[in-house]
Amino acid sequence: MSTVQKPRSVDEHGRVVAALLAATPVIRLALVECAGLALAEPISAAVPLPPFDNSGMDGYAVRSVDIADATAEAPVQLPVTEDIPAGRTDSPSLQPHTAHRIMTGAPIPPGADAVVPVELTDGGRHHVQIYAPRSPGDSVRLAGGDVAAGEEVLPAGTVLGPAQLGVAAAVGYAKLPVYRPVRVLVLSTGSELVVPGTSLKHGQIYESNGTMLAAAVREAGGEAQLMHFVPDDVTALEAALAPRLTGIDLLVTSGGVSAGAYEVVKSAMTGHGVDFSKVAMNPGAPQGVGRYRGVPVTAMPGNPVSASVSFEVFVRPALRAAMRLPVPRPRAIARLTEALDSPADKRQFRRGAFDPAAGTVTPVGGPGSHLLGALARSNCLIDIPETTTALEAGEQVTVLRTGGT
Repeated sequence: MSTVQKPRSVDEHGRVVAALLAATPVIRLALVECAGLALAEPISAAVPLPPFDNSGMDGYAVRSVDIADATAEAPVQLPVTEDIPAGRTDSPSLQPHTAHRIMTGAPIPPGADAVVPVELTDGGRHHVQIYAPRSPGDSVRLAGGDVAAGEEVLPAGTVLGPAQLGVAAAVGYAKLPVYRPVRVLVLSTGSELVVPGTSLKHGQIYESNGTMLAAAVREAGGEAQLMHFVPDDVTALEAALAPRLTGIDLLVTSGGVSAGAYEVVKSAMTGHGVDFSKVAMNPGAPQGVGRYRGVPVTAMPGNPVSASVSFEVFVRPALRAAMRLPVPRPRAIARLTEALDSPADKRQFRRGAFDPAAGTVTPVGGPGSHLLGALARSNCLIDIPETTTALEAGEQVTVLRTGGT
């Protein structure tokens, strides 16, 4: 007599999915292609930053001793003997009792020890009236004052954002070693699916899961390929997949995994390396995980909220870990603004609108797994434990922040 398999817990299924993906290989990419990726090795400055003493202001390079007595009532006048724009590569020396007109970022001439901002002068081109004294070092950016040559600029594991890529460029890097993005093939199945923008016949719906999941892959830092409109036919599915599996790290499917008569993904992959079972969660209980033709697979339900929650809870953490990126979403404790029910023995993830200023969360829409509009209006998931079947307004809950502020 067959026995009913006990559903996996959410945490157990998450570990199974995570075990599918090893760390992605290290590759070298141009800086602009590294945004959002994790640095695989520490990098050090090949040159100091700044690489030379330079002006922090538009003004005049001077010897501070020459203008020690300058006041607004009795300005010091100096001849302007050179113009030094940013980018000038020669270094004319500053002679005593003279000034060089200088621009921000231009090299400080030998002999000068301060810069007078143009606002403290009359702005003269050939002679300049200076209205205030300056101390040595004023408005001078010293070579290496930010980063010394040979200093570690970014440690391994740094997530590369605009500032990190900017400093890498500033110290001379054109490429960086990073963990390659995970390559994901996203497949939505269903004979009822049609491309958005065309006319619907009765019984058809616009395909949305592929777009949603491909965008989720990219938001997580991966690379997504989108495979549309495979009908509910095992032979057609196998034929469509065969040429697309080379060179990908993970196949993510939505639809065809439950107990109905046309569960094409389940029919095609059962017995071929993919296990289909129930997870004690709502929404998203039917799940598949394994390797199909050697390629890691996560097979998720076709209802859009089920697919989105499954990706958020299981796939996104696995992708982030494989790319050595920070895994957890921010979590917070919030007060419910209204009562909620939750199914017994299932961990429920309800859509919510989290208000961090008030410390509250309001459920958005009902528990139905088809309510995509409610999902789009939410910015968090309310994480309700398996042991909880009812929550009253005012009770504290954990929220998983998925977007917005």
